[in-house]
Amino acid sequence: MTLTIQILLFAALILSILIPGTVFLLGEKNRGRFKTMLAVNLFTFFGLLLISVITMFAGAAPVFADEAQTMGSGLQKGLGYIAAALSTGISCLGGGIAVASAASAALGAISEDQSILGKSLIYVGLAEGVCLYGLIISFMIIGQLG
Repeated sequence: MTLTIQILLFAALILSILIPGTVFLLGEKNRGRFKTMLAVNLFTFFGLLLISVITMFAGAAPVFADEAQTMGSGLQKGLGYIAAALSTGISCLGGGIAVASAASAALGAISEDQSILGKSLIYVGLAEGVCLYGLIISFMIIGQLG
């Protein structure tokens, strides 16, 4: 299969994870509907996963050793870039969730007692540090790829 179809299958896999998770986080109150959506999601996810694995390995095997080595290095670089992107993205997502809860709690505490401003800012700064750690790790990964 072509690269476009593989990208579309990968995007469908990601969406099959994100859509039910978003519905859950937005507060879906009807459990029966959520269970049905979860079952459809699992069926779709594993079906698309099976199709994408089949299409990925359906290509012709490389004939020469040099061609196999260049294909392997390309795959390693691609997975390295994906790892760098995921380390930054997931750490920033977690840091954003942490800052949201820490900052709202800090604002509530500061409104009652203004003397704890410094202590509360430390916790918000620690939550932001998670994003920086993920960014540093992604720079380290990209440095190894070059």
